Amino acid sequence: MNKNQMKILLLIDANSLIHRCFHALPPLTGPNNQPSGSLYGLASILLKILREQHPEFITAFFDRPEPTFRKEIFYEYKIQRPKAPNELVSQIIEAHKLFEAFKIKTFEVPGLEADDLIGTAVENFKKIPDLKIVILTGDLDSLQLVKDDKIVSETFKKGISDTIIYNEEAVKQRYQGLTPNQISDFKGLVGDPSDNIPGVPGIGPKTAIPLIKEYKSLENFLENGQLDKNYLKITKFKEQALLSKNLAQLKCDAPLDVRDLSELKRESLPKENLISYFEKLGFKSLISRIQ
Repeated sequence: MNKNQMKILLLIDANSLIHRCFHALPPLTGPNNQPSGSLYGLASILLKILREQHPEFITAFFDRPEPTFRKEIFYEYKIQRPKAPNELVSQIIEAHKLFEAFKIKTFEVPGLEADDLIGTAVENFKKIPDLKIVILTGDLDSLQLVKDDKIVSETFKKGISDTIIYNEEAVKQRYQGLTPNQISDFKGLVGDPSDNIPGVPGIGPKTAIPLIKEYKSLENFLENGQLDKNYLKITKFKEQALLSKNLAQLKCDAPLDVRDLSELKRESLPKENLISYFEKLGFKSLISRIQ
């Protein structure tokens, strides 16, 4: 079966899309006087991706409000981020109903992030022949899951309509030759300010990338890199580097209650459901897109 005949499984990082819409779009208020701009953006994104990708299988994943295991092992994880405003939180809660209107099954697991659930779904289904997995996300955390052209990540360049698709070659170009599964090694050394992952002080991309290329992984460098000029600097922060890698690495063994791909089979677009839901939120322009 050629690439054009492969069936598509679409995995959606719901929280990252809602956050993207919240910051990219002007605020809207629905007929019920509740904020709805992010919901409008999310619905618009879903209609576009369904039209473009025609996935046979689809599901979405949410973060939970409880602290994750990352917060438990490193209290300062994401600590610099301001608390989500109420007008964003209310739309994250309402987004569950939006996915229900689309008849898209959603999952969430306490203690884990949506990215971990996506990683688990990829692990569960990646060996199915003639199946392409597309991850739709508002950030770059899932790039470490990309494999060849079979597992790709679609994210946004600007706004909510201009997207870019990362296959393995595109990931290598972005990270100057590193493979997707080496991204966590990279972050173990340089950190990730967006998540407050510390990395190793004084180690930037110019040092980390050639080092990882040569030694393949952070652990192998720590074990065999004694002759490298940066060895002492890095081993001084060995535990912090390994912690940083662990924080950056997605967990692909979550207790995800879906094992059979048929559970995620997409139905035809439920137009009556969506029209009713869009009318409730005042999304007249979206109604015209599905009629």
